[in-house]
Amino acid sequence: MIVTGRVQGVNYRGSTRVKAMSLGIVGWVRNKTDGSVEILAEGDKFSMSAFIAWCERGPSWASVEELKATDETPKGEFAGFAVRRDG
Repeated sequence: MIVTGRVQGVNYRGSTRVKAMSLGIVGWVRNKTDGSVEILAEGDKFSMSAFIAWCERGPSWASVEELKATDETPKGEFAGFAVRRDG
């Protein structure tokens, strides 16, 4: 997913990690240099639907303008959900 709007400097990544972990979602989130946030996430269909719905809003101090999601086949390569700082 790519999330745009006021999503950097408002704890979007940290809040995303907490939400993902509460839903049993694995993967990562990171800031991109263009001001957006990128999320790679895997989980069951129900949990992913709830997670995407949350990501479209984000934490209360964020202002999400757009979320673009690409559906891919899960690879099962993650054990948890991390905040990455390599974006």
